[in-house]
Amino acid sequence: MNDNPAGDGTPSRPDPPRPGPPAAPGAVPGPAAPAGRGTPVGRRVVLGMLGLGVAGVAAGPYLQRAADTVVSKVSEKDPTGRTGLLPGGGFRYYSVVASVPTRTAEDYTLTVDGLVDRPSTLRLADLEAMPQTRIVHDVQCVTGWRVPGTPFEGVRLSHLLDAAGVRSGATAVRFTCFDGSYSESLTLDQARREDVLVALRMEDGPVTHAHGGPVRLYVAPMYFYKSAKWLSGITLTSTVQPGYWEHYGYDVDAWVGRSNGRDDAPTG
Repeated sequence: MNDNPAGDGTPSRPDPPRPGPPAAPGAVPGPAAPAGRGTPVGRRVVLGMLGLGVAGVAAGPYLQRAADTVVSKVSEKDPTGRTGLLPGGGFRYYSVVASVPTRTAEDYTLTVDGLVDRPSTLRLADLEAMPQTRIVHDVQCVTGWRVPGTPFEGVRLSHLLDAAGVRSGATAVRFTCFDGSYSESLTLDQARREDVLVALRMEDGPVTHAHGGPVRLYVAPMYFYKSAKWLSGITLTSTVQPGYWEHYGYDVDAWVGRSNGRDDAPTG
């Protein structure tokens, strides 16, 4: 989806080693698809998308949303990650798979299971009927770019945990995604923070597919790779299970400015 890097701090220590796939994590999604997956887009298409992104910046948010939709479709088929450099909106499009299925209000479900007393399967309408919380924070990617003052709105994760009835043996939460590959985790204490949401809205509109919709995780004080896109599962576990990018050397506790060898200003 786009880029307009701003506000990134200078690392006080060397950046962490880059993972196997060609692009690093942390954008509104996760990183670009690994080499060998999908069909690369041609140079003319990339340049055309660049022009569309620039037009979106000039013409305003409505045209930009249209540009984002086209960009995300192209990016899903582009293992080179070049479409992740498109301007406008502040975000970059990353995905760890070649193509992500679309979910709508009609077929989206979120399961809450594991070490809970009351496992459940929630539809989008169920989440929309719950109390909603709005948070406005900067978004900070571990690769350096920052998008200031980004609003997210959704259900506090702690609300879902309380409704499920967390068992005494649970100490962590694992998140899975309907892209089929991505996962993340938090400790139970981290998951209960007031600034951790199961987000239904972003930038005062529904979370788009390109941004991880219709439902994504949002962990405000951590680098953006912790905010898993295309959220489909919340599982209570007895131990922390490292997520997708932690297997490539990124920190499990990804506090902005206090992890991954970076000294960025905290998000706020």
